[in-house]
Amino acid sequence: MANFNTHLNVAFMVSGTLSLTVYKAGLIDDSGFLVCVALGTIGGLLPDLDSDNSTPIKLGFNITSFIFAFGLVMHWRSELSLLALIALWLAGYGFMRYVVFSIFTNMTVHRGVIHSVPYMAIMGLGMTYVSYDILNLPLTASWFYGLFLFGGAMVHLALDELYSVNLSNMRMKRSSGTAMKFYQPKDKWWYLLLYTLLAILVYFAPPFDAFWQQLRDPAPWAQLKVGIVPELIKSLLR
Repeated sequence: MANFNTHLNVAFMVSGTLSLTVYKAGLIDDSGFLVCVALGTIGGLLPDLDSDNSTPIKLGFNITSFIFAFGLVMHWRSELSLLALIALWLAGYGFMRYVVFSIFTNMTVHRGVIHSVPYMAIMGLGMTYVSYDILNLPLTASWFYGLFLFGGAMVHLALDELYSVNLSNMRMKRSSGTAMKFYQPKDKWWYLLLYTLLAILVYFAPPFDAFWQQLRDPAPWAQLKVGIVPELIKSLLR
């Protein structure tokens, strides 16, 4: 499979290129461009959450543990003594970093249901739902955020599949087919749950028709076509 740096760099380049495209077309603003790049890059690391020793899961749990401990201290800061707050900080961090992390790693198997297309589709739709219905962000931006998170994850899965091909003698490795998958018989009940949740998210998803109509509008793409070549090159070609 591809390593951490490969996933990070390729996801960043792909999400950056696509984000610049929709930004220059006027479909997202400055902040939307930055968020799309970030979400696409995060999506490129997301499938490895089921790997016990991967850099993304360790980094993610470290950050989550710090945030959890900080939240506990901020909530109880006016009611507890300094020593009690320090103890609460350490206990909160230790609980998330070691107890919850241990439970999570024991419950997940690398390249299991997390490392699948329906799971990543749930993550993408969940991002769109949170952006639009909870954070009250614009519809177009919300759909782009979900699509970029999902797209980054698809880049990750595609890279893992590409790395499962031995190009020197053109044969498939044993890992072929374990990255970008839609179903596995051994996890049928998990996949039933995934597809049920995905169907619910699709049913309650923010309106897609308005977003699709905006994408089909030729005006933004005409604007992109006009500005795709620098003026200096245009003047040289005349």
